[in-house]
Amino acid sequence: MHIRETEKPSRKVGAIQFGGGVFLLGFFDWMLQVANDAGVCDFDTVIVRSMTRGVDPLEAQGYRYTHVARGSEGSEVTLVNSIAGSIPAAERWQDFLALGENPELSLIVSNTTESGIAYLPCPMPRDAAPESFPARLAALLYRRYQKGLPAPLILPCELIEDNGKTLREYVLRHATDWELEAGFLSYLTEACDFRSTLVDRIVSGAPSDRIELPYEDGRINTSEFFHLWVIEGEPDDRMPFARAGLNVKFVPSLAEYRTLKVRILNGAHTSMIPYALLSGLETVGDCLKDEAMREHLSGCLFEEILPSLSFDEREARSYAESVLTRFSNPYLHHLCSAIALNSISKFRVRVLPSILEYHEKTGKKPRRLLFAFGQLLRLYGTDLARDDAALIASIKARTTAEILSDVALWGEDLSRYLPEVDAARRARSYAEVSKA
Repeated sequence: MHIRETEKPSRKVGAIQFGGGVFLLGFFDWMLQVANDAGVCDFDTVIVRSMTRGVDPLEAQGYRYTHVARGSEGSEVTLVNSIAGSIPAAERWQDFLALGENPELSLIVSNTTESGIAYLPCPMPRDAAPESFPARLAALLYRRYQKGLPAPLILPCELIEDNGKTLREYVLRHATDWELEAGFLSYLTEACDFRSTLVDRIVSGAPSDRIELPYEDGRINTSEFFHLWVIEGEPDDRMPFARAGLNVKFVPSLAEYRTLKVRILNGAHTSMIPYALLSGLETVGDCLKDEAMREHLSGCLFEEILPSLSFDEREARSYAESVLTRFSNPYLHHLCSAIALNSISKFRVRVLPSILEYHEKTGKKPRRLLFAFGQLLRLYGTDLARDDAALIASIKARTTAEILSDVALWGEDLSRYLPEVDAARRARSYAEVSKA
């Protein structure tokens, strides 16, 4: 039996998600299925695809797939059937806008990577999709406003600070650019509930080993057991997942959760992955088995990232140790190449603050993190980089001095780190620069 022959209950469509990558499949879509199975929800979601890359592979499976969480706790298998379908906005613009006319819609979720929440000026879209996610969302919400329908709860999962506030700001700027009526601006500011959120789960995608199932499934998705979704603000009945036992928290402020997660877990990934790829390592698990890479990661975490933070030392160290345990999960086949996507923007958000704050607090330059910086630039000189083609070409063509002095790229002039970063950009191992 194929998975498309399994039962798929009939539900209303209550959510839209921008992005259908393995993270949302193993995070939001898995959560929605758990909540539906527990009876606290009764709705499906539609995926909005930003890059079509041909036919959606989930379509051949009737928009069903299996999610498997594995770790020292054991294994848990979930048949996910809470996706109603998908729409490539660029190819089916009018169908995309029609999603805004659904009276049952109450929730919008996104994960378009850190570079996805960006303001790119454009004319009011009529017959074709604008390039950016905020512009597409603005057009969708305007269609909903025109139909007199209730405003949704909007939960961006992109790992940028104040992601909800930033997304609302960009949507408002588009509405102002397009000279839309004052009533719509009020709809955006007073009715639409943009929430800043923070997400935490390692989702590794397709398994590297064979998983036995009672049906055939070509799109198995895997993750660790750990999951956390922190949402700023008061609890909202449109997001009842916590009632299904899921680790979803509504909190007054995200600051502490965000700093610990982004700087420790995400910062550990981003400070390791360029060096790992250039060393020929394929997965995060491979990195933890490699003595030099594990030493590099531990040095970044415990010697430089932790001292840069202004939190209880024991709490931060405990979280960092849990990160190493999670990275060592033998079931996670987390590809370094997948994590490397858009590494420049990730480094600015996840690692650069640790470099700056460590330097400010200790008066010393963080050698491990600056080595990671140099390896990042070295990666962008190879075919292993995965980012905007123009950005990759720009990094390849410029000297380290020119790159570090680019205020638009980093938010400030980083020329004071030139000797360390330039040496690391030319080195093949940390041992080369540590002996200098």
